[in-house]
Order: sequence, then C-alpha cells, then structure tokens
Amino acid sequence: MVDARIVIREIQEMREEGYLSDAILRHAVKTLHRDDRADWVGAYLLNDEGLELWLHNYVGAPTEHARIPVGEGVCGTAIAHGANQNVPDVTKFEGYLACSPDVKSELVVLIRAGTEIYGQFDIDSHQEAAFTPQDEVAVQMIADKLAEQIAHERR
Repeated sequence: MVDARIVIREIQEMREEGYLSDAILRHAVKTLHRDDRADWVGAYLLNDEGLELWLHNYVGAPTEHARIPVGEGVCGTAIAHGANQNVPDVTKFEGYLACSPDVKSELVVLIRAGTEIYGQFDIDSHQEAAFTPQDEVAVQMIADKLAEQIAHERR
C-alpha cells in the first residue's frame, strides 16, 4: 500500500493551501489506486439521512453501484456495523454486490471522527486476499486525516 505518512503530509499541505474535502478525497483516491493490487478505488460518502452511501469519485472501471443502501454489500455492511471490512474472498461474503466478475477481494475503510461516520474508501482487487492488516492500518490513517477536514467543514 502507499506510504500513509506521505499521503497524510500531502493532505495536510492541501488543507493549508485551502483545498476542501472534495479535492482532497479525489487526491486520496488517485493515490490509493497507484498500488498494483488496487484495481478499483472509490470514495463513498454517507448521505445526510445516514441511509445510503453515494459514490463521490473513483478510479477504475465504471460501476453500477453509485448508491448503496446501508446494510447491503461489503460497503453497506461496514456502515451498518461501524467497522472496516477486509474481505479476502468476496465469493464467501453473503450479500456481496458484484461490481465486476474479476474482483476477488475488497477492503473497505471508514472515514469517521469518533462515532460520526462520513463515508469510506472502497478498494477492490483482482487478487484473492490482496490486503493485509497493515494495509488497513495505512488506509485508516489516511481516512482519519480526511475525517478531520470533513468535520472541520461541517462545523
């Protein structure tokens, strides 16, 4: 996975230069997609009612899942349970929402500040068991830095 410390520094520099979360999220998605294992990377944001995830931006093949109800698929399950999801084999995930038949594993990391969930990063791979616990930690560090910006903007 990318070096989270570098990405966090880039995010902080963008914040100091006046960039808003929209641009910072796009930067983070593009940066996470540079990893060879990441075939599709997207940022979903939770709608105001907290019932649906809306695709903010992504890099990879087009998806029909621009909106995902909370509780459905890996992304919706992460929100419903308030926990990241590292799925080494998506064929074994009950209720999996297939974006592509080539996807073998998926990592979903929540963007949140405390108990307030703003959205998530969704990373798909064509490799089984592509993501390690260390990858999840690295993406979580980036997500936490983004959550600071989103929380600041919403105050």
